[in-house]
Amino acid sequence: MADPNEPIHIATEDARAGSTPHMTRYILVISLVLVIAIFGFLVIR
Repeated sequence: MADPNEPIHIATEDARAGSTPHMTRYILVISLVLVIAIFGFLVIR
């Protein structure tokens, strides 16, 4: 039986059960730019 106080070491890819593409960063940046542009347009208008 395993010792419950011993830390478990699992590789990042195994723990996430898949790859982690960087698309999320691009989506967040593009969305932020669009929101700022829309708010800027509404304030100027």
